[in-house]
Amino acid sequence: MNRRTTTLSASVALAAALALTGCSSSTEASEDGKPDLKVSGAFMPQPVMDMAGGFLTIKNDSGTADKLTSVTSAISDDVTIHETKDQKMREVKSFDIPANGELKLARGGNHIMFMELKKKPKQGEKVGIELHFEKSDPIKVDLPVEAAGHNPQQH
Repeated sequence: MNRRTTTLSASVALAAALALTGCSSSTEASEDGKPDLKVSGAFMPQPVMDMAGGFLTIKNDSGTADKLTSVTSAISDDVTIHETKDQKMREVKSFDIPANGELKLARGGNHIMFMELKKKPKQGEKVGIELHFEKSDPIKVDLPVEAAGHNPQQH
């Protein structure tokens, strides 16, 4: 490992040790236990019915894979994750987040579904969600509500 990676690993291990008492200070244990996940590009198109979709990208900057296992939100008691294959949607139990890779939830593909909305958010508002993972701690994200037809350019 080069010096920069070693320093980064040591910093991550120290932060994990400070946050979780009783954890090993080994850099490998820290990396294996907690993948480094970051969320970007999150949004929800303004719902036109009592259901909505949610889209975002989860980037994993660690050598440890993880899984998105569920999503919760105060806006709905029925939030599920769906894959789209052969133009058909189906609920799944989890999505893989590969080591040093990313999980993209995008229009026409894999996505979050919010059923039986308790209220319909308007463009400009934000919807709070919590992402739950197999290994990582939950991540809270605010989904900005965009126009119903919003579709960011794909890279």
